[in-house]
Amino acid sequence: METIVVKVDSSSLTTPERIDKIADRILEHKHKGKHPVVVVPSIELLEGNFLPYPSIFNEKIANRESHVLKAINTHVASSLLAIVIERKGHKAISLSGWQAGIEVSKSNGNVLIELIHHDLILERIQNGDIAIVAGSQGYDENKDLLTLGEGGPETTAVAIGAAIGAEYIEILTEQDGIYTADCSIVNEARKLKEVTYDEMLELAHLGSTYLHPRAVELAKIYEMRIAVRSSTNNVEGTWIKGEVEMEKNRVVRGVAYEADIIRLTVAFESYENSSLANIFMTLAKHHIDVDIIVQAVIDGVKPTVSFSIAKEDFAEAIKVLEKSKAQLGFSFADFEVGLAKVSIVGSGMVSNPGVAAQMFDRLRKENILVKMVSTSEIKVSVVVPQDEMVRAANVLHDEFQLVEEYVN
Repeated sequence: METIVVKVDSSSLTTPERIDKIADRILEHKHKGKHPVVVVPSIELLEGNFLPYPSIFNEKIANRESHVLKAINTHVASSLLAIVIERKGHKAISLSGWQAGIEVSKSNGNVLIELIHHDLILERIQNGDIAIVAGSQGYDENKDLLTLGEGGPETTAVAIGAAIGAEYIEILTEQDGIYTADCSIVNEARKLKEVTYDEMLELAHLGSTYLHPRAVELAKIYEMRIAVRSSTNNVEGTWIKGEVEMEKNRVVRGVAYEADIIRLTVAFESYENSSLANIFMTLAKHHIDVDIIVQAVIDGVKPTVSFSIAKEDFAEAIKVLEKSKAQLGFSFADFEVGLAKVSIVGSGMVSNPGVAAQMFDRLRKENILVKMVSTSEIKVSVVVPQDEMVRAANVLHDEFQLVEEYVN
């Protein structure tokens, strides 16, 4: 029995006409002899109905009930799609997270999938039903409904695919695949035929919005192939898989960017008083993510450590550092705003030294100031002035010759 899991995007469920089109798209798989399981996200449909109840929703809602409210629109989305498919003459059934057997748990404030009782979904498939699962939800040991949060729908799709042994996962989006760069800032960006799990993870962490990292991580663990395709045009998309054919032996295969980066610098009177562990453990306790870290220890100069954070974490980071100043033992903290991160990604970097040097040389020739650097085996990131972000992305896209078409 060849099964696939199709994750539908929210834009496909916003009007009756779009729901009708996405139903036809799902039925195409059925006509080809495959058994699709569909995962739907939440749709913004019922929020307006909550407006008459400001006295209730202006207060802090109990955590349990907050999860229930978040799940309502997903239930509606799955039911609407099931109704349309049935009207087209096919059997379909909407399933909530608990009806699909999705067991979840809380860990460090996050909701994670623990187990999927896949026999419940397989039973529906064997009955000839197209199972339409309300994504991003499950039940815990207390039988309470919990939602997975950011990246939940696609993570649900991958988890279901792994549990039922699906052939692959199809992620339908507003774009028709994964590109060498963001088309909105790099006009010459081209669609990639394939990317590796590791490349996609780096792109996702570096600001690319195609797919959430937690879904890619899960797909990598279970070696579950993902096809990212357009929800409106039935054209070939991009495959995410373990190994790819290195088209034309390209070392760099994508450029990513992230705006609104802030650099914080903490200075100490002496090296003995400094402790990177204490600083970053303190920030981590307050759920502040730190990215690029640069430490400077030079004889005769006060030691410093600089690190980058997202704009939304800035106020809380300053508050935490000031409150913990005596405990952490630093003399002062400074910051710089108006920065951005631009990165190059490619699994071919592992066996090709000199890529970072080539990147730095091109940025130098373009008079683009590099303020911080971070590297891994398959990526190099630089922090640059934000008003140079777009130009930096474009010149690096040009430098590594990503303009040529990848898809046949």
